[in-house]
Amino acid sequence: MSIKAAFIGLGAMGAPMAGHLNDKGLLAAVGNRSQAKADALAAELKVAAPDLAGIAALCDVIALCVSADADVIGVVDAMAPSLRKGAIVIDHSTVAPATAKRVARRLAEVGAHFLDAPVSGGVEGAKNGKLSVMVGGEADVLERARPVLEAYGARITHMGPVGSGQATKAVNQVLVAGIAQAVTEGLALGDALGLEADRLIPTLAAGAAGNWFLDKRGATMLRNEFSVGFKLALLHKDLGIVRGIAEEAGTDRGVIEKSLADFAELMSQGYGDDDISALIRLKRAR
Repeated sequence: MSIKAAFIGLGAMGAPMAGHLNDKGLLAAVGNRSQAKADALAAELKVAAPDLAGIAALCDVIALCVSADADVIGVVDAMAPSLRKGAIVIDHSTVAPATAKRVARRLAEVGAHFLDAPVSGGVEGAKNGKLSVMVGGEADVLERARPVLEAYGARITHMGPVGSGQATKAVNQVLVAGIAQAVTEGLALGDALGLEADRLIPTLAAGAAGNWFLDKRGATMLRNEFSVGFKLALLHKDLGIVRGIAEEAGTDRGVIEKSLADFAELMSQGYGDDDISALIRLKRAR
């Protein structure tokens, strides 16, 4: 089946994901809150950049990667009247499972389908086309959309019905926050003890303490370079969603609450656009 796909939301993650779709010959259009950014990427990739109604009328698979629940709802509401029957909307944003279910109901009203498909792997994963995609929705809809997801996903997992993808991402974000807490605290200690980073980090990475965050962010955080990845203000936003999910589930929220407080402090100091590894600022001796 020939697919005409669109990508809406051309930030640090979305722009390279759209590029991978274009490389596969699937991309027909792009969209963005800032039309100038959409026009620039459209010119580079030689695709269209119509308004949301135009994207809906042109494409049969439309992927989103936007900032917040209200953005997802707004984009879907704007596209709904113009969507083709049987169209698939894939949301790669991080939102509440309840939002995913609300959007799925809205799309069903116009004969379209929905997959909540948040991703993990960071900006590097988006650029390299090696994201982990956690998908909620109907299995047959996922199979129809699989060529789009495979353009930038190294692992695509069907987690269950609509909302399951976002539930999985909630778990993912707790782990991300907890690992960031541990790595930044540990490396701050190593730095204070005078250990050399070029020896310390490979040694830790080779043992039980090894993890993606240490490997990708350890050296940069010790050099006070914090512009390399996922903005801490966005993880703070995500953890606000996760807090509500955990409250409803009745599970412990220690990592969530600590991380929310720490990231809020960094944001108040003007570091909201820094990578989450900027957490080390709070871990160093004062």
